[in-house]
Amino acid sequence: MAPAARSAAAKAKVARRHHADGTPIHSFQTLLTELATIVRNTCCTSAEADAPTFTVTTQSNPLQRRALDLIGQLAV
Repeated sequence: MAPAARSAAAKAKVARRHHADGTPIHSFQTLLTELATIVRNTCCTSAEADAPTFTVTTQSNPLQRRALDLIGQLAV
């Protein structure tokens, strides 16, 4: 069995390295790297053990939000 041939649109997308809407094309690994930049930091107001703390979560960018939306649609 011969491997499937890529369509002209698929070849153009690979050459551009961007989707038609301008977003970059990612591999699974690069998408995970992008998602890994979303972090939750627990901050402390002083060095004392009983000092109050608060949590700060970074804002996701549009690509990260889209990926998280798609992940949320997966049935497990």
